[in-house]
Amino acid sequence: MMNCITDFFTYETTKSVVVKSWTIGIINRVVQLLIITYFIGWVFVHEKAYQVRDTAIESSVMTKVKGFGVYNDRIMDVADYVTPTQGASVFCIITKLITTENQIQSSCPESELKFQCKSDDSCKDMIERQKPGGNGLMTGKCVPFNATLKTCEIKGWCPAEIDSIKMNPMMEVENFTIFIKNSIRFPLFNFTKGNFLPTITSDYIKKCNFNPVSDRYCPIFKVGDVLKFAHQNFSTLANKGGVIGIKIGWVCDLDKSEDECNPSYSFTRLDAVSEKNSVSPGYNFRYAKYYKMENGTEYRTLLKAYAIRFDVLVNGNAGKFDMIPTLINMVAAFTSVGVGTVLCDIILLNFLKGADQYKAKKFEEVSEVQVDKSTSYFNGMYRSRDHSQTSIKHDEKQSSDSGAFSMGQYG
Repeated sequence: MMNCITDFFTYETTKSVVVKSWTIGIINRVVQLLIITYFIGWVFVHEKAYQVRDTAIESSVMTKVKGFGVYNDRIMDVADYVTPTQGASVFCIITKLITTENQIQSSCPESELKFQCKSDDSCKDMIERQKPGGNGLMTGKCVPFNATLKTCEIKGWCPAEIDSIKMNPMMEVENFTIFIKNSIRFPLFNFTKGNFLPTITSDYIKKCNFNPVSDRYCPIFKVGDVLKFAHQNFSTLANKGGVIGIKIGWVCDLDKSEDECNPSYSFTRLDAVSEKNSVSPGYNFRYAKYYKMENGTEYRTLLKAYAIRFDVLVNGNAGKFDMIPTLINMVAAFTSVGVGTVLCDIILLNFLKGADQYKAKKFEEVSEVQVDKSTSYFNGMYRSRDHSQTSIKHDEKQSSDSGAFSMGQYG
C-alpha cells in the first residue's frame, strides 16, 4: 500500500538526451517532413483549413419545360405533359398515358385477373383473407367480366381500369428542353449569386444548350443530353419511367474574386434500386380529371402516367479566411510534429542497439533522501572552502552546463 501511495505522489520532468545516430536522426527528420508536408499540402492548401466555412446554403429553383410532342394522334404541349405546373425544383415529364374514360360511381367486375372467381364463395374468401381490392371495395359477388371469364364485383369508379394495355411512349420528349433558374445565398457571409452569369445574354440563351465543355454555364438542358450524361437509355426510361437528379454544386472561395464562384452541374439516376427491380420498375402515378353531366352526375377520366421525374438538387459551401481556424490548425500542426519524437523513442527503447544505455540516460529516479544527502554534502564542502572564494567575480561563477546528455552510437 505504501508503495502505491509513494508511486502516486510522484512528479515527472523532462530530461534532454541527445542521441547521435544516423538511423534515428533520419527517421526523425523524415517523419517530421511528412507531417509538415501533410499540413501544408493537404490541410492548408487543399482543404483550406485557414477558412471558416458556411454549409447552410439557401437556394431557390424555378424551372420551365419547352417542346411539342405527338401522342395518340394528338399534339401535346407543356400543359399536357408537365406536372406539377408550378415550375418547382421537382417536376415530371409524362412520356406515356393509359386512359380510362367516363368512369362513374357504381358497381362493376374487377379488371385484374388475380380476382378471377367461380362463385360468390371464392370472392367472400378473398374478403375474409383481407386480400386488397385492385380498383375498389369488393362486394362478395362473382359476376361476368366477359363471355368467358368471371371476376369479383367491386364498388367504386367503373368501368375498372385496365392498365395492361401496351402503349408506345412519346419519343419527342428526347428533344424537349429544361430551363433552370437558380439563386443561392450563404447567410454567414451574406453572399448571393445565381446561375445567370454576367456573360450570359438574351441572344446567348436563345441558341445555347448545356455542354460540359463548350457551354458549361448554359442554364438550358436538352432532355436527351441529361439522360446521356446520367448514363441512361432514353427508350427504356420513356417506356417505364424513372427519376433523374440534376445536381447544382456551389463551392466558393470567397477570398478570391466573386466571378470565380460559379455553379457546376452533374447528373445521376436517383431510383437505381427500382431500375433493377422486376416487381415495380420505373416510375408511374395516377391522376384524374373530373367532369359533371347535365343531370349533375359526376364522372371522370382516369390517367395512369409513366413519366421521367427530374429532381433539381442544390448543394454547396463557401469559405473565407478567418484567424481562429488558422491558429487552431497551426497549433495542431506544431503539436503533431512531436509525433516524430514519440516514434523515435519507441524505436530507441525497443529495437536499436544500445537501448539499455538509452533507457539509463533517459529515465532516472531521484528520492527526497538522495536530495537531502547531496545537499548536506555540498553544504559541507562550501563551509570548508577558504573565505577568499567569495571574492570571485559573478560572471566567472556562471555555469555552461545545459543539463543535456549527449550519447554517441557507433558500429
